[in-house]
Amino acid sequence: MYSYALLEAGCHYLIQEKEDSSIHLIQVGLETDYCVLVTRFADEETVEWKKKTDPIFDILELLSEDKIKDWQAIYNKDAYNYEEEDDE
Repeated sequence: MYSYALLEAGCHYLIQEKEDSSIHLIQVGLETDYCVLVTRFADEETVEWKKKTDPIFDILELLSEDKIKDWQAIYNKDAYNYEEEDDE
């Protein structure tokens, strides 16, 4: 079992919080003495505080800069297409 204390600010991770949960892409934006500020990327971005002691079932991967650029191109394209559909 892992915890949020292992994650570094500024990095993107693929994690599974519970054994039966889906995989989430997160970015740690800020670290304090006891907490981390986490952005979770899904249909919508959510920002939440997590205690460093909060459990994580599995840290699947720390994404490289290249993978982040690839993901951002897809994520931003999807957001742009979604906005275009709303305007019609």
